Amino acid sequence: MPRLWSLTPVLLGVWLSSSHTSHAPTPAISPQHVDAVVEHLTRPMDTTEQAERNSRFVGVQMTTCPIQVTGSAEQYGIYLYQEQALTAHIESPYRQRFLYITLSKDATRVESHTFKPPIPETWTGLCQQATPSIDTHALGELVCVVSLRPSTLGYVGSTPTEGCPVNLRGAVRLTNTIVLHQDGMDTWDRGFDANGEQVWGAEVEPYQYRWLDE
Repeated sequence: MPRLWSLTPVLLGVWLSSSHTSHAPTPAISPQHVDAVVEHLTRPMDTTEQAERNSRFVGVQMTTCPIQVTGSAEQYGIYLYQEQALTAHIESPYRQRFLYITLSKDATRVESHTFKPPIPETWTGLCQQATPSIDTHALGELVCVVSLRPSTLGYVGSTPTEGCPVNLRGAVRLTNTIVLHQDGMDTWDRGFDANGEQVWGAEVEPYQYRWLDE
């Protein structure tokens, strides 16, 4: 499997564009791909190596764990809780989300449905509990869906073309391209203002999350 950080955003964009515009039928995939994506995401990872090489980046740790959601009518997917925090302040995450990982309705992609809890701080440290569990009403608002497909890179996917709504540091729209690979995850997370100008996020290189030794 190739080293992902050697790929430029342009090359990855070409790959995504060609895969999206292909007229060949997209083959169905099995539920085992949901398990594979979940296993990938639930290994702790951070950006420390990147921050040490490039002062434009800071060390960020991502912690993700499976959770039980009571009262959910969903039958085939897996729920996760995810925190992102500066490595110097792990106890104070700046981003908290619930994820629902499942197959798309046509079973050609793995979808990650992102929910924003109404009171995020309520769930800080949830992954440290022996059997983390929440009620379905605590999931909050569905804010984005990322579609992932198996590839020679591992799993590659993105937000919808129009992006997802956001209200963060001047941005009203967020786009992301995600690559799950043999060393962790690369993300091109970008925020755009009402005029379509990028106001934050990845530019020359992606955010490079690498798995931590467990």
